[in-house]
Amino acid sequence: MRHIDMSTWPRREHFKLFSTFDHPEFSLCANVDLTEFYPRVKRRGLSFTVAVVYVLARAANSIPELRYRIRGAEVVEHEVVHPSATFLVDEDLFTFCTIEYTQDFPEFARIAARRIAQVREHPTLEDEPGQDDLLFMTALPWVSFTSLVHPMAVHGGDSVPKIAWGRFFQDGEGLKMPLNLQAHHALMDGVHVGEFYAQVQDLLDHPGLTLGEA
Repeated sequence: MRHIDMSTWPRREHFKLFSTFDHPEFSLCANVDLTEFYPRVKRRGLSFTVAVVYVLARAANSIPELRYRIRGAEVVEHEVVHPSATFLVDEDLFTFCTIEYTQDFPEFARIAARRIAQVREHPTLEDEPGQDDLLFMTALPWVSFTSLVHPMAVHGGDSVPKIAWGRFFQDGEGLKMPLNLQAHHALMDGVHVGEFYAQVQDLLDHPGLTLGEA
């Protein structure tokens, strides 16, 4: 983790501006293409949810702005951020599950399986106190949404990005899925969101490389 030098940081004026807003986060939704990715995941018998969480975490980790976090009047950049996703433990109740991120997908999948089993035995709605090297993620597989706003602590310095994906659908011969990203405007702009979507789509378009196939 490194501390950003606020005196030389190019975003310092943007940070000052958007840090004064009552609601400083912005949210964007767009469809991503699963045409190559989904069949490969199913043929290998993998968890689609775990595969998607991995793709989103890998894309986010490749963009410094998605690893920035606000701590009081300071900004820090984490070397690695980890997905904290929701998983159902009952028909309509969920638990949080933090999964240690590693770029090696088979290892990530093993870690994820172990952690999901643990939290389903012992559900929790808590993360480690003060931990902000996270990416909050959730799935809404019942709805192909076109917009979404996440809950946030308006006055609590909440700067963890929030990501959601919805029900996928046929679009001609292709398969699409709505994907949402909500982020703190003091830390990032639309260009960084665009980079995130581009990285996600590239990973989805090359499932063999992404999922570590021989």
